[in-house]
Amino acid sequence: MKIILNGEAQEVVRARDIPGLLEELGLPAASLLIEHNGLALHRDEWPQRTLAEGDRVEIIRIVAGG
Repeated sequence: MKIILNGEAQEVVRARDIPGLLEELGLPAASLLIEHNGLALHRDEWPQRTLAEGDRVEIIRIVAGG
């Protein structure tokens, strides 16, 4: 299925939810913020958010520093 990931079309092969998407992309969940179709998600909401064709997902990586 195709989704819009950080503003660009992305083909998703196995992922059916947000945790599956992060696994497919090889991203560490601990350092990420996720927005799904314009809604910022709490980490405990990720498993309930299923992906569908054309969904918009924004992934923001948190970096500590000074």
